[in-house]
Amino acid sequence: MCFVDLEKAYDRVPRSILWGVLREYGVDGPLIRAVQSLYRRSRSLVPIAGCKSDSFPVRVGQGCPLPPVLFITFIDRISRCSRGVEGVEFGRWKISSLLFADDVVLLAPSSKDLQHMLGRFTTECEAAWMRISTSKSESMVLARKKVECLLRVGEEVLPQVEEFKYLGILFARDEGGLSRKAKLTIYRSIYVPILTYGHQRWVMTKRMRLRIQAAEMSFLHRVAGLNLRDRVRSPDIWEELGVEPLLLHIKRSHLGWLGHLARMPFRGVPDMSHREEASWPAQD
Repeated sequence: MCFVDLEKAYDRVPRSILWGVLREYGVDGPLIRAVQSLYRRSRSLVPIAGCKSDSFPVRVGQGCPLPPVLFITFIDRISRCSRGVEGVEFGRWKISSLLFADDVVLLAPSSKDLQHMLGRFTTECEAAWMRISTSKSESMVLARKKVECLLRVGEEVLPQVEEFKYLGILFARDEGGLSRKAKLTIYRSIYVPILTYGHQRWVMTKRMRLRIQAAEMSFLHRVAGLNLRDRVRSPDIWEELGVEPLLLHIKRSHLGWLGHLARMPFRGVPDMSHREEASWPAQD
């Protein structure tokens, strides 16, 4: 992986090149003339010690709500023209780059391919008057064993790091980008709510309890770095990870729902629905 930092990306976009990119993407005629009119004859001045400088023309950068859309079109064109490597496999897709505003990540299966991709990306950036910051751009290899990856931009070697935070997500060399804390956050905020959706209305049979516990422990084994063949008791895993058994969580929720029903006005729809359900024979 190569995390690319572009120096003052938004302020370096040359309008003459931007108009050509928009035309390549099918923006033409009255629409492109309307966009161009926003930036025609734009000028700026600088206040200095209470005085104002003479105005001067501005031919790069933007200054209205439209720039984010213009920039992502601009950087997408650079990314497309720099492709020459298939990228890494992700399911049935092969991804060679991640783009979010001016945050760019290049992905390749080997350091050689990554260097080739970075070279093409650098060439396209220079052609579009963009500049890569070699002091802020970094490389990283996702692997259990440490692998050297020396990437160059011109004559300068990019630093290789063990971890990098991209869009608030921490990528780490030997952890697949997720710490135990992050995995537990996913477990509590995503996995458990999906697994237990609508559980207040469930009839908890023995078979359902076994399936819930199997799904729960399958996830927690991976969080703890274990596989299902490791002979570790479930209570020990719950204690190590500091999580409540899922069946206990569901039982607490059931009791809370029953208390809520008990406080409702008698003969309300929820109360009658519950009484009707309670009269059905339980099945195991």
